[in-house]
Amino acid sequence: MKRLGVIGGMSWESTLVYYRLLNRGVAQRLGGLASAELVLHSVDFAEVAAAQAAGQWHELGDALTRAAQGLRAAGAQGLVIATNTMHKLASRVEAGSGLPLLHIADATADAARVRGLRRIALLGTRYTMEDRSILVDRWQSRHGLQALVPGDEDRIELHRIIYDELCRGVVSDASRQRIVAIIERLAAQGADAVALSCTEITLIIDDRCSPLPVLDSTALHAAAAVDWMLA
Repeated sequence: MKRLGVIGGMSWESTLVYYRLLNRGVAQRLGGLASAELVLHSVDFAEVAAAQAAGQWHELGDALTRAAQGLRAAGAQGLVIATNTMHKLASRVEAGSGLPLLHIADATADAARVRGLRRIALLGTRYTMEDRSILVDRWQSRHGLQALVPGDEDRIELHRIIYDELCRGVVSDASRQRIVAIIERLAAQGADAVALSCTEITLIIDDRCSPLPVLDSTALHAAAAVDWMLA
C-alpha cells in the first residue's frame, strides 16, 4: 500500500468524512483489520477562510505547499487536498512538494463520463463557482463536460450555508430545501446531474433528496485515492 498525504481541515467536518471513506475503502478491498496508510496535515480553517476572503491566495499557496512538503517528509508518496476550493492552488502544491496530486476535478469528471453525463450542475463555494480555473476549465478541456452554475443570489446563499452552517456541523432541513430548489432550477436549465463540488455539501445532499443524479466529490475523490493507494 502506498502512503497517502492528506491536506485537510477545510473544514474538519468533511475531512472526517474523508478519513472514514479512505479507511473503509481500504478495509473493503483488503479485508480483515486493514486500514489506510496515510498522514494528515489539518490546518486552522479560521485562518484559511480569512485569507480566502482577503484574496490572499499566494500566501495560502505558500502554506499548503509547506504542508505538502511536511507530508512528504513524513513519508507520503502522493497527495490529496481534501477540499474543492483549494484546488485553485493544486498545480502549485504539486510542483512545490514534488509529489503526485490526485485532483478532485478528475475524480468527479471520470464518474460523470462513465455514467454518460455531460451537463453538470456545479454546487460549491462562491470561489469554486465563480473561478473557472478551480474546476470548470479542467472539466471542459480534459473531460468535455459543460458546467452549469447557479445565479448570483443562489451562489450567495449556497456560500452562506457552507461557511455559516455546514463547516460548523449545522445541518438543517430548511437549508436542505433551499439547496434542492437551487438544483431544481439548474435541472430546468438542462443539467443532467449535480456535482457536490464542496466537500461539505455531502453532509446535507444525497441521491435521496436531490432531483438530479448526484456526483459526490468527497466520495469520488476518496475512492480514487483508495485506488491509487492499492494500485
